[in-house]
Amino acid sequence: MDAKTEELRAAHDALAEFYVGYLAGAMDRMPVDRAVLGLFCDLVLAAGLGTGIGDIGCGTGRLEPYLAARGLSPRGIDLSPEMIRVARRDCPDFEFEVADLRQLPFEDASLAGVVCWYSLMYLPPSDRPAAFGELARVVTPGGYLATAFKAGDGQVRRAGRSGNLGVEFDVYWLAPSEMEQRVVDAGFATVFWGGRPAEEGEGSPQGYLVARRC
Repeated sequence: MDAKTEELRAAHDALAEFYVGYLAGAMDRMPVDRAVLGLFCDLVLAAGLGTGIGDIGCGTGRLEPYLAARGLSPRGIDLSPEMIRVARRDCPDFEFEVADLRQLPFEDASLAGVVCWYSLMYLPPSDRPAAFGELARVVTPGGYLATAFKAGDGQVRRAGRSGNLGVEFDVYWLAPSEMEQRVVDAGFATVFWGGRPAEEGEGSPQGYLVARRC
């Protein structure tokens, strides 16, 4: 594991319990997130390819109950062992595994969809082709991808300080045009894209994209 990946993993290990409190009830306060995820769920179910999906970069597992309530069967993976420990503790009805999105633990074309909710923003440019290729590999043709991300200029930033836990890590606020191009180049076709302005306490606008595996 390279030094930047080790830094990212260690930082999120330290942030795991902080995120439990910080994100508690977040979905109830985020109607746009619920709408985009709801669209994703409806599209996956309408495709008739099964209900098994991957929550890639699942963190504390906060999306699993929402996705399951909409009829899907999510399985979460995250780079951070502490995030996975917390997810298993707080969401014991779901399956979670420590894994890297650049090498996903799923068979080819085995999933009806993948959710990447603020988890692709840690990828440096050199890792993006392989990572997006992995997402395409595991989604069956006709399945779907949904992602949320911080929209920006693509420059690297240092994050983590706001938790006051002495951690920092690299994050990239990707331009919506680059996010869409990466998804299309990997073998998806855009179904929906959108965004919203930054709200109080947010450093950037938020971007959303849903795409279908060709």
